[in-house]
Amino acid sequence: MASDTTGRNDTFDIGGDLTVNRLGFGAMRVTGEDIIGRPDDEDDAKAVLERAVELGVDFVDTADSYGPGVSERLIGEALGDPDDVVVASKAGLLRNREGDWLPHGDPDFLRNQVLCSLDRLGTDTVDLYQFHRPDPDTDFEESVHAFAEMKDAGQIAHVGLSNVTVEQLETAAEIVDVATVQNRYNVGHRDDEDVLRACERNDVGFIPWGPMYTVDDEGVADVLETVAGRHEATPRQVALAWLLDHSDVTLPIPGTSSVEHLESNVAAAELSLTDEDTAALDGIDPRA
Repeated sequence: MASDTTGRNDTFDIGGDLTVNRLGFGAMRVTGEDIIGRPDDEDDAKAVLERAVELGVDFVDTADSYGPGVSERLIGEALGDPDDVVVASKAGLLRNREGDWLPHGDPDFLRNQVLCSLDRLGTDTVDLYQFHRPDPDTDFEESVHAFAEMKDAGQIAHVGLSNVTVEQLETAAEIVDVATVQNRYNVGHRDDEDVLRACERNDVGFIPWGPMYTVDDEGVADVLETVAGRHEATPRQVALAWLLDHSDVTLPIPGTSSVEHLESNVAAAELSLTDEDTAALDGIDPRA
């Protein structure tokens, strides 16, 4: 695999002061099936988290709803509260045994959830706390004000948003400094390109969730395979490399419960795409 990444900015300063390597780790998959309950082997899950840090990953993303509570707890037990790792979490979704994700942006609920997150992560301050999804039954500004209050109280260092529009980003930014936005985005799904560009204009980190959700889709898989063949890489590595190359503010967080897959994902940061590769990947039409 080619490893010359000259010209790529491989770090990003979240909120202007938390410098992280741009390829992080999403800790959703260290829980049980359907992201409910404990994993089959908690020691294995912790080993994945520990190996990620060993490989140089210093940005770990989770949420109170993963488990719920399980992912945060395992991170707290496996990593503690390290000075050299930025841990991000989220609040604003309820879960049930059917695996549904139910928006709940009530300010009192959010203020309660940060207390739970602090306890499970074993920290006094969450590095980055994100509003997981706007709630149609709660005023968006009221929810954001709750995050601003958490920041003022020192419970969180930086505020992030997730699953928002450009308008919602602009509205939130009038209330509190927004450090990151986490929306669904990948090489085959670019509906939120306008949100990414807004983040670029404002030096806001853009965390593309589901970074590999479309790698097997028709019209995407064949292009990824062709580019991967030129580099002795995998299609998934190419998909991650494209995200890193596409914008200097992207912070991909591929997740896995396997150390082997983790190591393969992290290696994608060393993959250097050629102009030909980039043109082919940019030319994928997500609407086709």
